[in-house]
Amino acid sequence: MNALSERSGRLQFDDRNLSMFICSLASPMNKVGESCLKYTNSNGNLKKEILRLNLPGESAIPLLQNWVDNGRKITVSELRYISGILAKSRRYNHALEIFRWMDTRNNFHMSAADHAVKLELIMKVHGLREAEEYFKLLPNSATRKAASFPLLHGYVKERDTVKAEALMKNLNDLGLIVSSHPFNEMMKLYMATSQYEKVLFVIQQMKHNKIPLTILSYNLWMNSCGEVSKVTDAEMVYREMVNNKSVEVGWSTLSTLANIYIKAGLADKAFLALENAERKLSTNDHLGYFFLITQHASLKNKEGVRRLWKASKGVGGRISCANYMCILSCFVKVGDLIEAERVFMEWESNCRNYDIRVSNVLLGAYVRNGLINKAESLHLRTLERGGCPNFKTWEILMEGWVQSQKMDKAIIAVKQAFSMLNHCKWRPSHGILVAIAEYLEKNRNFEDANHYVQDIHHLGLASLPLYKILLRMHLHAGKAASDILKMMEKDKIEMDNETSSLVQALYSCV
Repeated sequence: MNALSERSGRLQFDDRNLSMFICSLASPMNKVGESCLKYTNSNGNLKKEILRLNLPGESAIPLLQNWVDNGRKITVSELRYISGILAKSRRYNHALEIFRWMDTRNNFHMSAADHAVKLELIMKVHGLREAEEYFKLLPNSATRKAASFPLLHGYVKERDTVKAEALMKNLNDLGLIVSSHPFNEMMKLYMATSQYEKVLFVIQQMKHNKIPLTILSYNLWMNSCGEVSKVTDAEMVYREMVNNKSVEVGWSTLSTLANIYIKAGLADKAFLALENAERKLSTNDHLGYFFLITQHASLKNKEGVRRLWKASKGVGGRISCANYMCILSCFVKVGDLIEAERVFMEWESNCRNYDIRVSNVLLGAYVRNGLINKAESLHLRTLERGGCPNFKTWEILMEGWVQSQKMDKAIIAVKQAFSMLNHCKWRPSHGILVAIAEYLEKNRNFEDANHYVQDIHHLGLASLPLYKILLRMHLHAGKAASDILKMMEKDKIEMDNETSSLVQALYSCV
């Protein structure tokens, strides 16, 4: 986990808050909740009509035009509110259509913030290149300034250093950079692309331009020092931050410092930083507790994990499935399976929907520790409770069953995993695939082996060792292997000497 994700007042355009940002434009005071409530009733009919558009190709523009052509009124604030609802539902195209329609109407004034939101929606619907073209057409410096940050964020997301640097230079030359947000984005980009030395250059630019450093700025700067093993430089940054009265050192900064110490093998200093971070944790938010829990687990500090887990329960609000996955992983990491089981039972007794990812953490721990019977019992328990196994579940089970030589069960798990491959990027390990093929060869299960390798071929997972096994089985059974050779050719498998000998033997006996 990365302590940089602490809420620190930074502006970020993403799926989670784009809709709220659009909605906030509806009120001059940017009061999101008030503006949303205001238009829930006054615009109910138009909102319902637009939300009812669900067929492919249906556009909101004719509906909006018909609405005004019939003499009905609609305000910019109402349109922003509807667009916000659409964005929240990931209906970015319809949200964009509303802004495009507004842009064509003389009686609607598009603010600079509206143009920023429109650019963000263009990026989501049509991609970064079309967003760039829109940015070039913006009429004045105010709109370019507002829209520059979502565009820069798009470059950072795509890790396009060249275009991000060019945009920053252009904005700087025009005197449009007046806050820390663009600089923080550039530092995040340099961290993501391992250009750590450039982070210091950004800090120097901020100081030269008299841009105040934020908590995020300092944390990024410290992290860049840690990545190049400059612990003393990170400590210098921390001291500067402490002396900066305009920022408050919180748990995230101390967690960042502790992480640097952990990487450097300075356990005593890491414990001291974590101790100070613990004192600054909020009693209203679970976030910091689980960052620190993870770091104590990295230090194999079982007591620290237990203490913070207990303290986190005193924080208001529901503990999420992600939090339970985190604490389970940490207890597993420090070797406390008994406590992990207690935590799992607690989650299971309180969960509203059975999230299989939580049980997968404990399932994996059982398999890695050779407790295959416990793993099987847990698997049956999750099925009884309504859990739906995912690819990770089957991966864990197939590995456990292969290790314990329960190969019939491993084959079932592989088939289940194969059925999910079209819906995810996960792929089974080559070792597992070969182990099952070897089992089929050992038991001379010719038909199953044939179907098995064909399935692997269709999934693009075939390899020379798998084809060798199938060739040997064909040779032993006296069967022609022309189909295998065609699959090998399609998979561009190069034969070694052993494979060539097998093929020659097949031609001789068939």
